Amino acid sequence: MQPQPRKVSPVLKAALEYGPLILFFVVYSRLKAETVMLGGTGYSGLMVATMIFVPVTVLATLILWRLTGKLSVMQIATVVLLVVFGGLSLWLNDPRFFKMKPTLLYLLFASVLGVSLALRRNWLARLMGEAMPMREEGWRILTGRMALMFAGLAVLNEVVWRTMSEGTWVNFKIFGMTAILFIFFMAQVGLLRRYALHPDSPRDGENPDGQA
Repeated sequence: MQPQPRKVSPVLKAALEYGPLILFFVVYSRLKAETVMLGGTGYSGLMVATMIFVPVTVLATLILWRLTGKLSVMQIATVVLLVVFGGLSLWLNDPRFFKMKPTLLYLLFASVLGVSLALRRNWLARLMGEAMPMREEGWRILTGRMALMFAGLAVLNEVVWRTMSEGTWVNFKIFGMTAILFIFFMAQVGLLRRYALHPDSPRDGENPDGQA
């Protein structure tokens, strides 16, 4: 019998998940026009914000893991890529690696979802099935839509950081991507309702009397 995940206050959970990003934005906003000297090396405001953002995010994720007893695959992948590419940016004092991190993260998500569709494996349902019980067809549709959405975000991130100002990219990363994800999931409400599994509904592969 698997242990039940521990309950955490929604306010505390939101603070741990979004607090580091808010702190990053505040630090960047204050230092974006400054050059900070550390150990004889000059760092831009973005690099200083990254220097704070990486360890704070790791710490917040560890606290969340300690409190809930589990982390999602997406949370683990996000932290690993943040440490790798944030660390590269700080080591080389080059913000391009940090700016590329969302691209690679979203390409990873899109690829995993695409492979799950190709192999007819319902990996998304395994991650989210308890929170959103749906029929298999609904999960296939949602998987395809999410794969396209993540691929689109990866392309959009590349376009923004390569063609626009640093400040525009920071605003896009914090507010633009958050808004796109929110709008996307709100647009899936109809799909969730259409394919929702109710307690008395037969699951895929079962007869109405509940027998396989």
